[in-house]
Amino acid sequence: MTLQQLQYIVALDRYRHFVKAAEACRVSQPTLSTMVARLEEALDVKIFDRTKQPIEPTPLGTEVIRQAHKILQQSRELQDLVQKGKENLETRFNLAVIPTVAPYIIPEFITHFKKDFPKTEVKVSEMRTEEIIRNIKDAKVDIGLLATPLLDQDLLEIPLYYEKFVAYVSPSDNNYSKENLMASELPLQHLWVLQEGHCLRDQIFNFCTPDAPADKQIYEAGSIDNLIRIIDTNGGYTLIPQLHIPMLNQEQLQHIRPVISPPPVREISLVVYKDFYREALLNAVADTVKQIIPSGMLDTRLKKFSIKL
Repeated sequence: MTLQQLQYIVALDRYRHFVKAAEACRVSQPTLSTMVARLEEALDVKIFDRTKQPIEPTPLGTEVIRQAHKILQQSRELQDLVQKGKENLETRFNLAVIPTVAPYIIPEFITHFKKDFPKTEVKVSEMRTEEIIRNIKDAKVDIGLLATPLLDQDLLEIPLYYEKFVAYVSPSDNNYSKENLMASELPLQHLWVLQEGHCLRDQIFNFCTPDAPADKQIYEAGSIDNLIRIIDTNGGYTLIPQLHIPMLNQEQLQHIRPVISPPPVREISLVVYKDFYREALLNAVADTVKQIIPSGMLDTRLKKFSIKL
């Protein structure tokens, strides 16, 4: 068994097609097919059901592929350990970010990270919280950037920053005339939220309705931009992250209202599997985020100290 063979079965699982997997691995299709067959022979197990079109892993093959992901991740971590101390980080990793954070972080993150760590290859994906957690545990994602706490004993959370929510209120709403909105007075009626599966939706409900079920008057949208467009057209209000404010036009900025007593806040953290030890990589990601987020929002420990695993 070799790391190369493990890379081949991971690619074949991803593409479910021998030619496409071979192209991704930069080898010929016969080479990939032969190496996969040799691995199956060495393990005495059929990893893929070739009678299916497209091909798919067998039940036991699925477990083999899951372990292959973990072994490949540990191999990259070993390479990182060897590279530790060098001026430039020479590695590659997968970073996953939730949709309600990605627009404010990713564009500048890519620019800064490429400049500061030119020898590091990063693949950035946008995923919902549940998908990030699953992929971290399956070793398909190395680092997640998402709202915490997650209360998962298998994961390690490193807080990066704390972001307030503000209310975006339609001029037709009863609360529009108020300069500040009391948290306890925010009504469920005419509240617009994101669809199920978005962490921001859960944070809004945890803040607005700790004991009450969702009301029939609550409507759901697919993105924060959609929420704002819906409110501009239909009235009502929502809560949006502080970092979304610069994306509003001059007219929309008039519809922002601070929320007080208490102000709603979410914690955004780097999340990794509990046995993760690529310390230099974590600090590289954290240092890049620190260049993007206003200093006043950063976790106080992150301002003073580097991450120690």
